[in-house]
Amino acid sequence: MAIHNIVTLHNQNLLREKSAPVSLIDADIRKLIEEMFETMYAAPGIGLAAIQIGIRKRIITLDISKNEASPERHVLINAKITLSSVETEAREEGCLSIPEYYEEVKRAARIKVKYLDHHGKDREMEADGLLARCMQHEIDHNNGVLFIDHISRLKRNLVLKKFAKASRISVKKVRP
Repeated sequence: MAIHNIVTLHNQNLLREKSAPVSLIDADIRKLIEEMFETMYAAPGIGLAAIQIGIRKRIITLDISKNEASPERHVLINAKITLSSVETEAREEGCLSIPEYYEEVKRAARIKVKYLDHHGKDREMEADGLLARCMQHEIDHNNGVLFIDHISRLKRNLVLKKFAKASRISVKKVRP
């Protein structure tokens, strides 16, 4: 298997693209899913959307267990939120694509999600707590939405400027 590089905010254009639905779940897709888990664990993270490794497909891997002995792996392909609670929760979030930046984000407390599993079977799941938050975060990635889109414009602009400045510095270091 292979660990992929994670696309960061420096490549915002790619992260803002909507991912395409998966029409056929074959050996290549299942291999990609395993590579996504490997990449997610190595980062380390609890969720990863395929777009975060530069692949424009609606595939999500999740494992919120933080327990290597008994992981709780979830694969969501073509996931759609079909029901969201009116009740919301504000919690701190981070993102592998926006390293070392955390901010409080308000999301639905409970959701219902319809998706395909890694065998192509229709599934439906209700989730709350961290799992619901993680699902919403990764489904947002499939739609070209970043968690910083859920915070104030001022805070979002500050993080965007920080990443733009870091990008210019790294480019200048490379030049002779």
